[in-house]
Formats: sequence, structure tokens, C-alpha cells
Amino acid sequence: MPELPEVEVVRRGLQAHVAGRSISAVRVHHPRAVRRHEAGAADLTARLLDAQITGTDRRGKYLWLTLNDETALVVHLGMSGQMLLGPVPNTNHLRIAALLDDGTALSFVDQRTFGGWQLADLVDVDGARVPEPVAHIARDPLDPRFDRDAVVTVLRRKHSEIKRQLLDQTVVSGIGNIYADESLWRAKINGARLAENLTRRQLGELLDAAGEVMREALGQGGTSFDSLYVNVNGQSGYFDRSLNVYGREDLPCPRCGTAIRREKFMNRSSFYCPKCQPRPRR
Repeated sequence: MPELPEVEVVRRGLQAHVAGRSISAVRVHHPRAVRRHEAGAADLTARLLDAQITGTDRRGKYLWLTLNDETALVVHLGMSGQMLLGPVPNTNHLRIAALLDDGTALSFVDQRTFGGWQLADLVDVDGARVPEPVAHIARDPLDPRFDRDAVVTVLRRKHSEIKRQLLDQTVVSGIGNIYADESLWRAKINGARLAENLTRRQLGELLDAAGEVMREALGQGGTSFDSLYVNVNGQSGYFDRSLNVYGREDLPCPRCGTAIRREKFMNRSSFYCPKCQPRPRR
């Protein structure tokens, strides 16, 4: 699933090409792509017609286009959603097709059909204007107004595994499985440790590590393991070449040389170095 760096790459690509443009045509090719828009496909297409895209924004993994400065087109990328500009290489997975007033095609492609579009009102939350469905999402480490110390205070009250808390988008947003493992490795913390047992310094360093790894990933276009994640031009990111632990089972730890281990975690996998990140004692 795309995490913060991948979503931000898409947002920046859209901002450069669609801001200031109007939508001249829309067609929904698959009803599941608009299932979150309760009023249905006809309502969504009617309201998008002639709407002006005044900008783009993001919080954590959530992306939206601002329309006429008062409504948001929330884009759920899901597991395999793509926002593409220009011709679509494989129309078999085309779910929503739009046309901008300059003739540019704006397409939502989604192989697994877990994502989609939804229109929502903008509301004031924590000093920012965000779509109503995003109101419960916390700020992310790349947000200029991210309050690191406040998040540390929240984490110190959690009787739960620290990795589980990193993945909780109401605590800190934008971090998914890949960047959680990479951040924990950088901070030399095992994801199975209880958040409440970590010091404020350790938690602060962990949040700093999360910001660092995601900035680096953003600079390399995000992480692509297959063709499901691409930017608006259909290009893959290459941060997967810089990963230290994620997906590197049995390979040597870049820091100490110990073989990386993989364990099951919440129907996913956790990767860590058993020497740099020793598991907590029972």
C-alpha cells in the first residue's frame, strides 16, 4: 500500500499539472471506484463537471484535490490505485476517466479496485482545512506543524507494541509497514517493545528517524516493488534499493552484519536485526 512518500510524489505531480485547470468531462467505468461517495456515480460526475481544481493537499497517506476552494475530491489509492496524466497504458484497469480543460486526460487506474474517488466538504481541524473523512487523521512527520513532543506524550501512555502505534494513523500518520520497519531499525528499537517502556528520548529519536527515512524515500520517488505504485507519469520510485531491513530476510544487517529476521505481524511481516534491535524480555 502506498505510504506517505509515495502519496506525496503523486500529489506533487498532480499539483504541477492540474492546479488551476477545470474538469470538462468525467466517466465512471467501475461502480466500486465511487462506492465511498454515497450519492452515487451520477452525483459525483455531475458535481465534478466544470469544477475548477484550485490545488492539491495531503495528510499522511490521504490525498485530495481542492475544488473551487470549498469542496475536496478525496482520492483513496488503496493497494494499487494510480492517478495518471495522459494516455493509460492498460485500460483494463481504468476505473474513472476525466478530461481537463486543456485536453489532458486524468485517469484513476486501480487493478485491485480497493481505492476510489469521493467528494467531501472541507472542515476546520487543528488549524487546517481537511476533508471530513480525513478529520480523524493525525499530522505526519513531514507536516510543518507536526508536534513531535506532543506525539511522544501520547506514545508514552500506550500499553501497546511501538510498531502497532506507528501504524495507528490517529497517533501519527503516513507511516506504513515499510517505513515503520526502516524507522525502528534506524532508532535501534524492536517493534515488539511496549511504547510506554520507551523513554521520551527514544521515542523522539524514533519519530525523527521516521521523518528522515520518509524524506529520503521522497527524494527517490518512493518505494516500488512492482508496477502497482507509479507516479502521475507512470514511473516507479527506486527507494527499494536503499532499504536496510524491509524485505531483506537472511541478508546481512548493513550496520552489524547479523542476518535480518522476518516475523509475522498483524497479517504482515516485520523485518529487524536481532542484534541491533533485540526483542524485549518476557
